[in-house]
Amino acid sequence: MNENITAQSPIQSGFGADTTAKEVIGDIDLRGKVVIVTGGYSGIGLETTRILANAGASVLVPVRNVEKGREALDCIPNVLMDTMDLMDPASIDAFAQRFLDTKKPLHILVNSAGVMATPLRRDSRGYESQFSTNHLGHFQLTARLWPALQQANGARVVAVSSRAHRLASSDFKDPNFEHREYDKWKAYAQSKSANILFALELDKLGKTEHVRAFSVHPGLIPDTALGRDLAEEDAVPRPIKDENNEPTVSNQTKPKFKTVEQGASTSVWCAVSERLNGLGGVYCEDTDIAEAVPADSLKESGVRPWAIDPELANRLWKLSEEYTGVNFKI
Repeated sequence: MNENITAQSPIQSGFGADTTAKEVIGDIDLRGKVVIVTGGYSGIGLETTRILANAGASVLVPVRNVEKGREALDCIPNVLMDTMDLMDPASIDAFAQRFLDTKKPLHILVNSAGVMATPLRRDSRGYESQFSTNHLGHFQLTARLWPALQQANGARVVAVSSRAHRLASSDFKDPNFEHREYDKWKAYAQSKSANILFALELDKLGKTEHVRAFSVHPGLIPDTALGRDLAEEDAVPRPIKDENNEPTVSNQTKPKFKTVEQGASTSVWCAVSERLNGLGGVYCEDTDIAEAVPADSLKESGVRPWAIDPELANRLWKLSEEYTGVNFKI
């Protein structure tokens, strides 16, 4: 194996599925570190914000709804808010420029915001909302913040993905469902596969600038706003199906859910763990690097081949530059 490529296999982190973000942070001192957490005022993003801020980091949270943001964040020290909408390119650019104008380095960027299994919606460019919000918006934001990430000399980018990536790879011919019937779960899965591919390519390009990237499956967490568009019958994990399109026996077991505190643990681990120094470009779950599994694996865990394929990562990167009109200055 190329020594510059991190192995997609567990490193025995000492943590696990039940680990909380508070346990991960321990006595780590983040004073002097600057952090941005998208989606940082709800669900696992809010817990990520709380843990990093209480460890001394200065955390900036972009919000679409100022009132909700203030309600969630006012009681947490070391946190500031600013406005941004991931489906609005002008809003992303304005937020990033305001941050760059501060001349501060950006040590940690956690791309935690997202939408899941929404009805068909499109942004002002006609792009499907889940692909636009979950991937393209974060691609543009990271690109615009690149000078600040470089300045940090050791920055980390954490892309919050999902085990749902196993349900579909990226459709490069029709990512916006213009020529095929819309499927909200395939659209979500495609965007989550894109998050993993993005971290893989970003890490490859950014390591010479001392910027490392990771993707994360936080776990199944029922107590968040992510599923606000779901009907009651949809609020369960999607089953893996066999060649006859039938749910496998292994999917009849009761799903294991996590608390928000447990769900934020892998994001925080990827953001701060010294065990990950010199590593990057990998998909992580249960507070460790995940196992790479075959495409036909019936496991609920692990990362599928199409999400860690370097050629697909490069192809998505080029498509993302074309769709956003934004190029990284790497």
